[in-house]
Amino acid sequence: MQFNNSLIKNKKNMVIERTAGEFVIRIPVSTKVEHVQDLIDYLRYKELTSMYEVSQSEVDTLAREINKNWWKTNKSNYESVVQ
Repeated sequence: MQFNNSLIKNKKNMVIERTAGEFVIRIPVSTKVEHVQDLIDYLRYKELTSMYEVSQSEVDTLAREINKNWWKTNKSNYESVVQ
């Protein structure tokens, strides 16, 4: 994988600190809030699912159901783009 170094040089680093009772993650304010929310959602997902053993088949079934429901809810937002 190759990175555009000029983009990397212009970005401030993210920092992770570990204290006695928690992790503190510092993210540059230039980071899109949607990306930060995606990261938080992913970490929450990992925390919640770490307690369970689930087969890939069950994960796939749930993912299909979520995608199907998401598409029903959001289809109207994309109909003009598809046409």
